[in-house]
Amino acid sequence: MDASPSRSRARRLLFPLSAAVCAIALAGGCSGTGPSAPAPESSASGTAQGAVKRGPDDLENAYQGVINDVLPSVVQIDASEGLGSGIVYDDRGHIVTNAHVVGDEKKFKVSVATGEAVLGASLVSSYPEQDLAVIKLDEVPDGLRAAKFGDAEKVEVGQIVLAMGSPLGLSSSVTQGIVSALGRTVSESRSGGGTGATIANMVQTSAAINPGNSGGALVNLDSQVIGIPTLAATDPQMGDSAAPGIGFAIPVSMVRTVADQIIKDGKVTDSGRAALNITGRTVVDDNYRPAGVALVSVERGGAAADAGLRPGDTITKLGETEVTTITSLSEALADEKPGEKVTVTYTRDEDSRTAEVTLGEI
Repeated sequence: MDASPSRSRARRLLFPLSAAVCAIALAGGCSGTGPSAPAPESSASGTAQGAVKRGPDDLENAYQGVINDVLPSVVQIDASEGLGSGIVYDDRGHIVTNAHVVGDEKKFKVSVATGEAVLGASLVSSYPEQDLAVIKLDEVPDGLRAAKFGDAEKVEVGQIVLAMGSPLGLSSSVTQGIVSALGRTVSESRSGGGTGATIANMVQTSAAINPGNSGGALVNLDSQVIGIPTLAATDPQMGDSAAPGIGFAIPVSMVRTVADQIIKDGKVTDSGRAALNITGRTVVDDNYRPAGVALVSVERGGAAADAGLRPGDTITKLGETEVTTITSLSEALADEKPGEKVTVTYTRDEDSRTAEVTLGEI
């Protein structure tokens, strides 16, 4: 994990389709080639400190009630090269998921938890910058149930949550945990089909999420979706293996913002994401350590150009935040808003300079 409390390295949670699924699926078979494994049994442990006290039976009944309410709205998405999850967004057949689940494909096979035949779906639009996408069922079956989406302002550390999806290809699986932190800024790797997105304000959870959970539902005990599980933290000291009990979900506020725009306009028209309107590359110093972001191109009329920056300049700070790599620049921008003014420190011809930049929008 990154040493900074608000930054984290993470990996996407799309489950690749391969024969290895059968080897780890135990007696339940593997998704798409045999019976789905049953959802894990609910646990009465894990009541957050300060939460409403519940007896074992009360908590078990609450879990089962949430599962009955929400699981029919969580689907498995077969994107030919991998399996992911999705959430029924409305009664017109729109399904919200992760951009890295859909990848570059336009057509998908969708399986719902209630066991109907596999359904066809088509891409509406993908927004890799926030790792979100919307697909639409080609035919809407009777009884399709849209999920209820909660209020991001009411999400608190310590709340009990359930993660629903198709981890490791095991459809209709449920795990439980708590909201363990809020406001995390997480950068996704581009390797293995990831989008490379830097996402702010993510919900950190201890609920077990694994490859295949991408695009599924993180749900509170009021049967409301509060986020979309997207990334699992990795530990570089362990060879970038998953760090147990640390996963991240895109907050429901961003899910709604992106999905509503895609459904209405066919694309995201107002990202709310700050940008310098440049393309750049990481540069290193004489000791081969990352030392800043060199501007490769500067968009005419964009934020950086209007402030006087030009190709060849190397950004070293955004406000008070040190910039050493493209990722650190993206993470710094994720904490800002379009239209805000920020001081950019940069070098030109080995001279250190500053410029006040009015941030643009992605």
